[in-house]
Amino acid sequence: MEASTVESRTVIGVSISESPDLRPLGLSPGHLDDAMTEIALQALASGRSLAYGGDLRKNGFVHLLAELVGRYRGHPRHDEKITVTNCLAWPVHVRMEPEDIEDFVADHAPATRLIFLALDGSPLSFEDRSKLPRKEPDDDEWARGLTSMRRFMLRKIRARIFLGGRIEGYKGTMPGIAEEAKLSLEAGQPVYFLGGFGGCTRDIAETIGVAKRWIGSRDEMWPGRECFQGYSRADMNNGLTSEESSILALTSHIQVAVTLVLRGLRRISESGEQDAQGVH
Repeated sequence: MEASTVESRTVIGVSISESPDLRPLGLSPGHLDDAMTEIALQALASGRSLAYGGDLRKNGFVHLLAELVGRYRGHPRHDEKITVTNCLAWPVHVRMEPEDIEDFVADHAPATRLIFLALDGSPLSFEDRSKLPRKEPDDDEWARGLTSMRRFMLRKIRARIFLGGRIEGYKGTMPGIAEEAKLSLEAGQPVYFLGGFGGCTRDIAETIGVAKRWIGSRDEMWPGRECFQGYSRADMNNGLTSEESSILALTSHIQVAVTLVLRGLRRISESGEQDAQGVH
C-alpha cells in the first residue's frame, strides 16, 4: 500500500506532549488530556489502532491510551485487532526498573503492545530487555535512540496526528514533535496539525503556512524549524482542502478537529479504494 493510503484498521501515529502556550490560549493541561481522549476514542471507533512513542510515567499519555483501548475492547462489539502500540526508545526503557515494566504489562495487556528498541532502532525481545542493566543514557544515546525509535514508528504507521509539543527542555536533536513531523512529511504520509493548542505543532503549522500568526507566535528558529520552510499545505497529503487544514490548525474545539481528521482519513481511504478498482 502507498504511504499516503489509509484504510480500515490501519495504525495512526499520535504525537502529543505538553504545550507551553496553553495558558495564553485560555486552556489548561486538562484540555490537552480531553483532546487526546476524544481523538483516541474516535479513532478506535472508526476501526483504527493507535501508536505512540513515549515513556510509562504514571498519569502520562501512554497510560491514558492504554486505559481507553482497554475500555473499548471491553465493549460487547469490540474488535480484538484494535490496539495501542507504544514504542519505547532505548534511552527511555534502559533507565527503567524491570518491575515497573512488568506492572504496566500486567495492568494493560493484551490491549497494549510494548516494543522495546535497541539503540539502532531494532526490536528487542522482552527476555533480552530484561537482561539489560539499568543505566542513565548520555546525550548522544538520547539523540540516537529517539531518532531510531521515530524512524521505526514511521514504518509502522500510515498517518500521524500532532498536538501541542515542547520547544524547550526536550531530549534529542530537535523537539520530538518536530522530528516526527519532518519524517512523516519526507515520507509523504498524511499529517494532521491540531494547532489550536499551541506549542511546536502550532509553530510548524505557521511555518508551513496553514495557520495565521497570533499574539503568542514565536519568531525564534528553534532547532529544526527551518526544515519546514520548504513545505506547503499540498505536502500534508491529508485529504483536506486548504480551508479545512487551516481550520484544523487553528481550532481548539476538539470535536471540530476530530471531525476534520476523520473526514480527511475517510477521503484518502475512499480515494485509495477507487484507485484500486481502476486497476485491472
